[in-house]
Amino acid sequence: MKKRKLKVGGLLVLATLTLATVSCKKEGCTDASAINYSDKAKKDDGSCKYEQVVNDGSTVTISGNINENTTWTNDKVYILNTRVTVLSGVTLTIQPGTIIKGEVGSGPNATALIIARGGKLMAEGTATSPIIFTTIADEIKPGQIDSPNMDTGLDGLWGGLIVLGNAPISADNPSVQIEGIPPSDQNGLYGGSNPMDNSGVLKYISIRHGGANIGEGNEINGLTLGGVGSGTTIENIEVVSNQDDGVEWFGGTVNVRNVIVWNAGDDAIDTDQAWSGTLDNFIVIAGESTDHALEIDGPEGSLLAAHTLKNGSIKGSTKTELGDFRDGARATLENIYFFGFPDPATDGRGDLSLSGQPTMDNYGNGVLNFTNLEVTLPSGVILTNVFKNGTDVNVTSVTQGANTVGADVSPFLGWTLSDKRGELSNF
Repeated sequence: MKKRKLKVGGLLVLATLTLATVSCKKEGCTDASAINYSDKAKKDDGSCKYEQVVNDGSTVTISGNINENTTWTNDKVYILNTRVTVLSGVTLTIQPGTIIKGEVGSGPNATALIIARGGKLMAEGTATSPIIFTTIADEIKPGQIDSPNMDTGLDGLWGGLIVLGNAPISADNPSVQIEGIPPSDQNGLYGGSNPMDNSGVLKYISIRHGGANIGEGNEINGLTLGGVGSGTTIENIEVVSNQDDGVEWFGGTVNVRNVIVWNAGDDAIDTDQAWSGTLDNFIVIAGESTDHALEIDGPEGSLLAAHTLKNGSIKGSTKTELGDFRDGARATLENIYFFGFPDPATDGRGDLSLSGQPTMDNYGNGVLNFTNLEVTLPSGVILTNVFKNGTDVNVTSVTQGANTVGADVSPFLGWTLSDKRGELSNF
């Protein structure tokens, strides 16, 4: 969850595409005299699909919620020029290799793709054809993985991907509004009573340059999972340069594997509201603005559940904390390797801490567990100065490269921007 103000990418705002598009009217799409008018913008009853087709046929602009089963194909680039929701009962299928770009915007104009409760996203990329979500300023084209023009330090240029489900959460109510979406939009509700809820399949997806601000301290994560159930498949996910968190869970039961977060503007991995699934095999590459590699929060209601983070490799940065466990955090962390963090004595950063008595009690009672953690420390730094509150007893100090735990890098090779830019060479 973000604590800082929006950064403005002014130069990139000017890079918004200026392509001629169809004027597609909601009430009928009957303006056949419009430039480049296409019957593809019609539904069977003549009403509008909220689509606008560019004159070269290669780009489709999505201007409203998706209210019927729809497929996005990899021969076109899809532009989100508003907050787009896949409504309940509707499935959006995205072909491997498809590129989706969000228009620049903040506040109520922030662009995002939301999968509402009861909706489904079938987005199954492959190791050779990932699905890429990025900003309109990105000149990437179908068939490309690396961007020809985008610096990985640029963030906040559109919103992000938000998946909402009917699985249990621990909050004041059984269902609540997701952060990053205005309360007036009821499609932002998540949470329920079905732990096996199915929101679809997400595989080989790279999400870049997002995290737009909709209000002070209220930004959109790269991938937000709110009340997502265990019937959902999520694996091989990359988040690059998101202004808020990389991936954040709000309750739910979904299991996730093979995740890489590079250069998050706030926390790389953030868990809330008693998420009870497992994250297996993950990499964090902290950037200069990354606050915590891990921020683990406890329940906010009566549901007391715990999750597991295992097989992770976490590379720090000069101002990044290893982790903060707070508000009665309940979790198990195992087989995780930390390296590249600063000396905590320098400016108080670079440690792993337990915040608050409920969290301390959970650690003492075995509700919060640390097993097989390894760390490479800065020269001269002792373990107890990094792993606070007695957590050092679960950690082994090793020289870099001698670690025996951590992530398997192979699932991230070839299809991620992190690999294309050489960021995986130290893992």
